[in-house]
Order: sequence, then C-alpha cells, then structure tokens
Amino acid sequence: MRTNPLRTAATAALALLLTGCAGDASSAARSESGDGASGVARSEPVSGVNGATRPGSASGVRSKIASVRGSRITVYGSKEGAARRTITSPNDYGATRVFLVERDEGEWLQVLLPIRPNGSKGWIKTADVTLAETSHRVEIDRGAFRFTVYDGDRAVRTGRVATGEAGTPTPPGRYFFTELVRPADQGGTYGAYAFGLSGFSPVLKSFAGGPGQLAIHGTNKPSAIGTRASHGCVRVGNDDITWMAKNLAIGTPVVVRG
Repeated sequence: MRTNPLRTAATAALALLLTGCAGDASSAARSESGDGASGVARSEPVSGVNGATRPGSASGVRSKIASVRGSRITVYGSKEGAARRTITSPNDYGATRVFLVERDEGEWLQVLLPIRPNGSKGWIKTADVTLAETSHRVEIDRGAFRFTVYDGDRAVRTGRVATGEAGTPTPPGRYFFTELVRPADQGGTYGAYAFGLSGFSPVLKSFAGGPGQLAIHGTNKPSAIGTRASHGCVRVGNDDITWMAKNLAIGTPVVVRG
C-alpha cells in the first residue's frame, strides 16, 4: 500500500486528544492521576493509505488540503493584513499540520483553522504548504444519529452514531480531520481508532488535561450507538471507524448537521 503524506501518526496520549467523551469526568481524572502524564496510555503510530491525491487527478466534488512544509506557518487575518498567529507543525499529537482550504486565490489560501471559536478562518501563503485533494467528506446527522461518507456525490458508507448528551452537545459546523490515532487498548472506551477534529466542545473548555477537542472514534459500548451518550465526540462502531482509518485522509472535511 502506498503511503499518504496527509495521513501521519499521532503519538501523544489519547485523552489529550479527546474531550473525555467516552467516559465520565471522574474516571478521566483517575486515569490522569494514575498515569502521571496528563492522562492515558500512549497511542500506536498509524501510517496512511489512500484518500488523497495531487490536485487535478480526478473529477467530481473535491476539497483541497494544505499540508505545512516546514516546522511552523504564519496565519494572516487577511491577504493585506499583518500576521495574526504562528502555528507549529507537527501538531501536539505528532501529526503533520494540515488545513482545509476554503478559498484558493493563487498565492494565497483561505483555510479553516483548528482553533476556538469553531469555524475560525485565516489566510496562509500557498508557498508555505503542499496541496493535495480528496473527493471524500463525512456528514453527521445528529437528529437521525447517522453518518454518511461521500466520494464526490456518491454515498460509499453509512452507519449509526452516538452524539453528545444534552449538557455536552456535539456542536454543528464544518470541521476536518486533524490526526489519526490508534489506541493501545483497542478494546477500550475509544475503540479501534480515533480521528481528531478541528473543532472543540462549546461547553468543556478543558477536560482531563486536554483542550476539549472533538473527535470521531470507535467504542466498546456499541449499545450506546444511536443515542446521546458522549461529552461531545461522535462515536461510531469499530468496523466503521476501521474503514474510515483505511480510506480517509487527514484533512478530510466533516460536516455536522441537525
């Protein structure tokens, strides 16, 4: 299988990625104090396959993904404005920093940023990144408790999900995958794999030492699929998350509706 440069390994503690959505706050805190390193067991590196191609290789509905070339990138508030922030690469979980491109204007790209508030955008210079494309996207219907993966206009996989409870909802919006991790215990609460998302919980500003980042991940409680059961993350069956891990690139857009 060919290696995909947009699918890198995340090597940091899984609890720092997730909001704690698969367990309650007290159990997450116990795990943190017992491990002594902000939380939980290390995740296993994951190498990438499939999912993304160089621009112009196929037709249909496609999204552009910008992968940072160096160790940091400057984000601007506008094409004419001053620098707004510097973002480092790889990210905190060991994955190459990527952005979902919203507008391509030649020398400049407007991108969706993995920061609060959800939906934040900024401008980066095209020369600072490598561009690739994906025809895939994931749509989450909160009301129907269902996900659908599209390849262009064609649905290629669908299944049931669990979403956030009433007090810790899964926020609607447009996001993208920021990293892929494989839990050391694949029979644990996060299941076989977890994709980090570029969005954050609107309620939990931090959780178990992490920033309250959202994720789509597997589960060891399939009976909860189809209900509101998490602290904001989206849970899917282990067969579904394994399929996603094999077929979807970091940077793939994710739309949460309902």
